[in-house]
Amino acid sequence: MTTPRIILVTGASSGFGRLTAESLARAGNVVVAGMRAVDGRNAPARTALADLAAQEGLQLGAVELDVQSQQSVDDAVDTVVRKHGRIDVLVQNAGHMAYGPAEAFTPEQFAALYDVNVVGAQRVARAALPHMRDRRSGLVVWVGSSSTRGGHPPFLAPYFAAKAGMDALAESYAAELIRFGIDTTIVVPGAFTSGTNHFTNAAVPDDTARVAEHDAEYGTLRQDLTGRLAAIVPVDADVQDVADEIVRLVGLPAGSRPYRVHVDPSRDGSEVVSAVADRIRAEFYHRVGIGDLLSANAAL
Repeated sequence: MTTPRIILVTGASSGFGRLTAESLARAGNVVVAGMRAVDGRNAPARTALADLAAQEGLQLGAVELDVQSQQSVDDAVDTVVRKHGRIDVLVQNAGHMAYGPAEAFTPEQFAALYDVNVVGAQRVARAALPHMRDRRSGLVVWVGSSSTRGGHPPFLAPYFAAKAGMDALAESYAAELIRFGIDTTIVVPGAFTSGTNHFTNAAVPDDTARVAEHDAEYGTLRQDLTGRLAAIVPVDADVQDVADEIVRLVGLPAGSRPYRVHVDPSRDGSEVVSAVADRIRAEFYHRVGIGDLLSANAAL
């Protein structure tokens, strides 16, 4: 019998994270869903996971994990390791979106979005990776965004900038972990305009006066943009596809997982640009004599 993998998923109260946690558990893994406020506003999400686990006989539960607090992250990782003995897979999914004119977001708002999407991932990495390095095995899945290299639209600048930062962080970590036997895969979802709470819960600019100054030229476009995005997404696009792809990747043998995969029904061009960028990165690594830091499936 195959030993179940121990998996920690961040940002798992809803959206991609919630679906991924449930799907990984249904695939026979032991899954811990990290989320904020498990005894507060996310108590219903924790209860729903517990109910699902009981109904379907899954090894699935929740743990308090706020990626903006190193203490919370450390405590969550310690809880998982104490209970299960290890962490085999880390899914770096936690993130937050913002929507509005870039100029109207304060610098503090930009910093906060960066803190969630990039620094938060760094906090989790610092807590979880020593356990993987000690065992010289593991997998880190980074849930990115096609906006990093695709045809990204306006009014999402703080989020896009942060996701680009996370993508760069993931690329560096991939090279710095491979000699420890730890795999890296970057999963790149496209603009799913339904099935997640990304747009519903998006942060808005604090500087409402600046927003108003943009309204004459851009107000209608800003209001219509989500509809324009939805119009290019096929009617059968399903956010479950992202979770299913992560399940597939986790199930692959160590060392055989792809470096980057796209799940993008909107086809915004990210896959094309990423293929070129990843090939150039691989060629550069070979030129400077560090080709061994590339995964077996990296572009050559």
